[in-house]
Amino acid sequence: MTAPQESGRVLRADGLVRHFGGLRAVDGVDMAVPPGQVTAVIGPNGAGKSTLFHCLAGAQRPDAGRVRFGDRDITRLADHRRARLGIARTFQVVSVFASLSVADNLRVGAENRAGASATARLFGLPDAARGRTRDVVDDALARVGLTALRDVPCGRLPTGTLRLVELGRALASRPSVLLLDEPASGLDDTETARLRALLRTLAGEGLAVLLVEHDMELVFNVADMVHVMAAGRIVASGPPARVRDDAAARAAYLDPAAGDGHREDGES
Repeated sequence: MTAPQESGRVLRADGLVRHFGGLRAVDGVDMAVPPGQVTAVIGPNGAGKSTLFHCLAGAQRPDAGRVRFGDRDITRLADHRRARLGIARTFQVVSVFASLSVADNLRVGAENRAGASATARLFGLPDAARGRTRDVVDDALARVGLTALRDVPCGRLPTGTLRLVELGRALASRPSVLLLDEPASGLDDTETARLRALLRTLAGEGLAVLLVEHDMELVFNVADMVHVMAAGRIVASGPPARVRDDAAARAAYLDPAAGDGHREDGES
């Protein structure tokens, strides 16, 4: 896959605040998602992880603070415009085009990053552009292990496979930043192992990867940096080994005596 042009840029949250009524879901968060690393955000139900993710992806706007991509302030930039800059995302609730094949779902990602207009998509791209898109889609299919399913309509596939379709669609946009919301949900052990290896490969190629995830085995085996959120704030940060031993992290999320805390539904 061609190295993204923006591979040196850091996605950064500076003092982000997002509140809903009297509740501060995100309360003054500073965080960097640097290229060449997997950055993970973990925490209990209601910690604010999903809200932080949405502010970084552009689905929500913070009430205070800034989101920066390199030297550019993108706080008020819509999510689709962030995608054009090279910031791709997946969704906590699987979002694919069920009537389209796996390959066509990935093609949407490739064409959106390329800036193809609706008219061009409807009436067909020039031959050279179609060839480039096909190559990008084929590469992304191979990376997520879905080449054999390329012509299967997504409506026939199980949730775990659709997670991989979403990841493939994000990769087909040739991003420099990859925002992953619960990507291991619904995956079996083999698929999770493939995901872990792929994330390390992508980071090694210079991508900035942000992972919001509840599979602690995956997080602590793949992440370079782990941030623990609780009550809208980051209470601990560091490499996985340090976070495992951090008293604040254990109190917030990692201590088994505190209850399950490793799964959640809805807002996080």
